[in-house]
Amino acid sequence: MRLNTWKKALVSLLCAGSFTAAAALGVFYGPDQMLSDSLYQSSEALDGNIFVVGIDDRAMEDIGPYQTWGRDVMSMAIEALNADPEYRPAAIGIDVLYTGETDPDLDDWLAEAAGKYGNVVTASVANFGTELVTEDTGNFYLKDYAVLSYEEPYEALKAVTTQGHINAMYDQDGVLRHSILQIDLPDGRSVPSFSYAVYQKYAAANGLPVELDIPTDNLHRFYVDYAALPGGFYEGISVSDLLTGDFPAEMFAGAVVLIGPYAAGLSDYVTTSIDRASLMYGVEYQANMIHQMIHQNFKTEVSDGVQLAALFFLSAAFLWFFLDRKLRWAIPMWMAVAGGSIVACKLLYETGFVLHPLWLALTVTVFFVGAVAFNYVQAALEKRKISNTFKRYVAPEIVGELLKDGTNALGLGGKLCDIAVLFVDIRGFTTMSEVLTPQEVVSILNRYLTLTTDCIMKNHGTLDKFVGDCTMAIWNAPIKQEDYVMNACRAALDMVEGSKALSQELLEKFGRTVSFGIGVHCGNAVVGNIGAEMRMDFTAIGDTVNTSARLEANAPAGKIYISREVVNRLGDRIQVTSLGDGINLKGKSRKFEIFLLDGVAES
Repeated sequence: MRLNTWKKALVSLLCAGSFTAAAALGVFYGPDQMLSDSLYQSSEALDGNIFVVGIDDRAMEDIGPYQTWGRDVMSMAIEALNADPEYRPAAIGIDVLYTGETDPDLDDWLAEAAGKYGNVVTASVANFGTELVTEDTGNFYLKDYAVLSYEEPYEALKAVTTQGHINAMYDQDGVLRHSILQIDLPDGRSVPSFSYAVYQKYAAANGLPVELDIPTDNLHRFYVDYAALPGGFYEGISVSDLLTGDFPAEMFAGAVVLIGPYAAGLSDYVTTSIDRASLMYGVEYQANMIHQMIHQNFKTEVSDGVQLAALFFLSAAFLWFFLDRKLRWAIPMWMAVAGGSIVACKLLYETGFVLHPLWLALTVTVFFVGAVAFNYVQAALEKRKISNTFKRYVAPEIVGELLKDGTNALGLGGKLCDIAVLFVDIRGFTTMSEVLTPQEVVSILNRYLTLTTDCIMKNHGTLDKFVGDCTMAIWNAPIKQEDYVMNACRAALDMVEGSKALSQELLEKFGRTVSFGIGVHCGNAVVGNIGAEMRMDFTAIGDTVNTSARLEANAPAGKIYISREVVNRLGDRIQVTSLGDGINLKGKSRKFEIFLLDGVAES
């Protein structure tokens, strides 16, 4: 049985609710983030206004191990970049922590070099952890992401530079997709991110908006739209090149120059969403965010609540559609929804909105596969039901054709068909049953009914019903057949021929015998399931049926009566004897012409 409306609604809502809950609990988190990374993140052509100068392997070969560097190295690098006023960078970001004082002369030199031109941003870092917070009411709770300590440049350097934090907060799969725009310190200060501080200096020098309206979450995080793969902002220029003066100073004019670790041994690298397989150095991560700010290409992450609500209603609607739907409609819908949802997510991303691209696509795909499997099982059950129902009175090849129509073949109703109808009755059965035991009567009746059934099935007929010792069969219904009138006549002839041997057997066993009277007519009749939902019969009704029954009632034992209509249709293919048109059939107002079917023409 196919699902009714209420069952479909309940199944759709329950399944949609289950998958929505799974999405909310993060069951799809891993594959969803992988799809979103590949869908949303891609490299693009750069403007050439952000450059990374690396504390790289070559610098450490020329200057020495990084741990041995004094602060004079960075001082000389800053002075080299600012040496020519015409080619001076708009902003220099030093992605290195200079906390605490070391050598007073070198500390002063670095502070002087960094503060002289007003274009240097230095790094700071906050240390996060869980903190027990006590409220004024006396209640207390554990606060996640609490700032436990904060490290910033030594006082002289801090006083002459702008600071920005270099903290990064990974997503739960260890991938950097967000940046912390600002950190609120326990003393009430708010520290901007390193990238934002660098951008503001660049913006002030180039006439761009200094303050940006960046969409963030409750942790002050914003979604990073990467512009370059690892190595994209690095032109191969090393710190050692700055010290020797062997670098194209004109390239840095009015640009952003970031100096930071660029060697594997310095362990300053991260996994990013633009290339999960390759590590990106921290200074390149900062460069990507500055690029995003310059282009003001910010994304708003649509709240999970809105997306979950949409997932629930859309997936329920599509599951409703898939259930009991033929594949020729279900497959295009599935492809349109699964593929279209991903395309829609990509288009919305380009307009500034971030959605979970896998949620709807995966849910609809699972629902489609599940519905196809369910529909297949339902179809198998329907076929079994149809087969079990019709095989009792329909030839096997006809059952196969009926299976193509599904349960529509089992509903109440009928249609007008041109059919051939055969009635056969046992002559002398009533007299014989009066002298035989009930067991013997049943045995004889079953033998004769088996014979009539075999003859009907052999000639591709549909066994309509047994009425006592009478059998009714039809041809050309419930499916169209070739040569159905001839098949009905052949079945009648087979019954007469088969009854001879059976009659001789019964005569020897019981001392009595019986024979058949048969009538065959053809014409229009209403064929279908007639009755009530609780009890129905597949049968034919109409004048054609009544006429065939009257022909059988008038046929003597061992004779087959057929109508003029049968003779007209079969012509010389059959051998007949006319009995004239002066015979009255019960229920007929006029005389009826009857023929005796003698056989089939040899040709």
